[in-house]
Amino acid sequence: MGTKLKITLLLLSGIMAQPLVAQGCSDAGFCSVGNPFKTTSKNIKNYLEVNAGYGLGEKNVGIVSSHIAYTHLFTDRFAMNLKVTGLSANGNFGTRTNVGDIFVTANYKLNDSERLKWSGLLGVKIPLTNANNKINNVSLPMPYQSSLGTYDIIGGIEAGLKKWDFNLAAQLPLNDNKNSYLTNLSPTQEFVSTNLFHRRPDVLFRSTYKILLANDQLTLKPNLLFIYHLGNDSYVDQLNQKITIENSNGLTLNGNIIANYKLGANSSIETSLAAPFVVRQVRPDGLTRSFTFGVTFKQGF
Repeated sequence: MGTKLKITLLLLSGIMAQPLVAQGCSDAGFCSVGNPFKTTSKNIKNYLEVNAGYGLGEKNVGIVSSHIAYTHLFTDRFAMNLKVTGLSANGNFGTRTNVGDIFVTANYKLNDSERLKWSGLLGVKIPLTNANNKINNVSLPMPYQSSLGTYDIIGGIEAGLKKWDFNLAAQLPLNDNKNSYLTNLSPTQEFVSTNLFHRRPDVLFRSTYKILLANDQLTLKPNLLFIYHLGNDSYVDQLNQKITIENSNGLTLNGNIIANYKLGANSSIETSLAAPFVVRQVRPDGLTRSFTFGVTFKQGF
C-alpha cells in the first residue's frame, strides 16, 4: 500500500512544478460531482466525502479550497448528493476566507447494461455569498471570492463503456452577482472589472480512462476536460453602462490525472491534479489557476 501510493503521489507532485495556467473547472463545482452508482458494494447506501485542495491563482493569489459532501442511494437507480464548499484566498489584497456554495444534485441510472452504462444528472448550485467579499471595505476581484455568487442549473449525462467514461454537461447561471470590483477604483490595475458581473453558460465534455493497478486497489484515471464558454461575459461600469469583456468566450482544455487508492472495503483516498493545454484569452471569473491539486477522502456506510 505505502510504496504504490507514495510513487503515485510523487509523480503527481513532479507534474505540479509546470508553469501552466488553468481554469480548473467551470464553476469550481461540476467537475467534482461524481457518479454514485460506481460502487462495488450493493449494501452501501451512504457516502461521505471530505476534500481539500490548493491552487495558485492570478497574480500569485494562493487559494485553499474545500468541500464536504454526502450522498444517499434511495434505490439502485436513484441517488441524491448534497455538497457544501468553502475557500480561502491570500494575495496582495490580504486574506479572505468564507463559505462558497451549496450543490444539490440528483442522479438517475438509465440502464443496467454491463456493456454500456448510461446515467443522468440534474442539480442546482446555491451561492452562500453574493461574490462581494471585502477586506477593510475594499472591493475584491473575483479570484478572492469564495463563490461566483450565482444560482446555477446543472444538467448532464454520463456514458460508461468498459474502461472509458464520457460526460456531457451544461452549467447555466440564472443571475448576475453583486461583486463591486472596478479596476479604475482599485489600488491595483491587475484584475478585470467585474462590478455586477454577468457570466455566460458553459458546456463541458470529459473523457476518462481507468487504469487498474495493485490488484485493483489503485486506480489511475487520466482524463481530458473540454469547457466551452458560450459568449463574452460583461460588467457594469461607473456610468451604469453594460461593458462586454472581449475575448472572455471560447475553449478551455484541461488535462487531469486522478489517483484513487482503496483504504478498505468502503473507503478510499484520492488525489487530483489538473493542468491546461488550451486557455481562454480573458478569464474574469477568478477560476484561473497555475495548477490545482486536491486530496479527497471517501467513506461508505
